[in-house]
This record gives sequence, C-alpha cells and structure tokens, in this order.
Amino acid sequence: MTTIVIYRSRKGSYKGFCCMGHAEYAKPGRPDVLCAAISALTIGTVNSLEELAGEIISVKSDESTGFLKCEFESMLQEKSSFLVDSMIFSLENLSREYGRKYLQVKVEEV
Repeated sequence: MTTIVIYRSRKGSYKGFCCMGHAEYAKPGRPDVLCAAISALTIGTVNSLEELAGEIISVKSDESTGFLKCEFESMLQEKSSFLVDSMIFSLENLSREYGRKYLQVKVEEV
C-alpha cells in the first residue's frame, strides 16, 4: 500500500508531502498502473514546482521502497499551492477508484 501524507501548517499553508510504499495493485509479473499513476502525479508535481514555479524545495527519494519526501523551503506562491491542490485532488480520486487498501492520502498539521 502507498501512504501519502500532506503536511500543512495551522494556518493551512503547505509545508511538503511524503509518499511511502508501493501500491501493490497489480498481479505478480504485471505492470502496476496505480503505482505508475501515483509516481506520475507526485514526481510531476515536484518537477513543476521546481521548474515552472521556481520554488525552492528539498527532495529525498528511494525508488526501491517507494519513498519520496518533498519539503518546501518557504511559503508557496498561489500558483504552486494550486499545483499541490491538483495533485491531492487527483490522488484522492485514485484512492476512491482503486481503494484505500492500495492508496491512502492523509493530511497532517505541522
């Protein structure tokens, strides 16, 4: 199962997010479309925040364990918050469609 934790301040601004684990949705020997979708959304958001929005972020990852941690160095611009909103919206839709058994999205106040 993949667990994604979104970190927000008490005032509601995003501080970062962390993905942990592989979805394990696919049958053995088959490509895991859910894992691929999660990776596309999270990595695409990280790349867009850096390259398109110019945000300064810290990223740590380990593909073998399905770990990706992204921390925002400062308060995000409005357009960047929208990118994160979009990622969360899409991940929550995937969780509903494929099941919380494979993907859980949580929000934590930090």
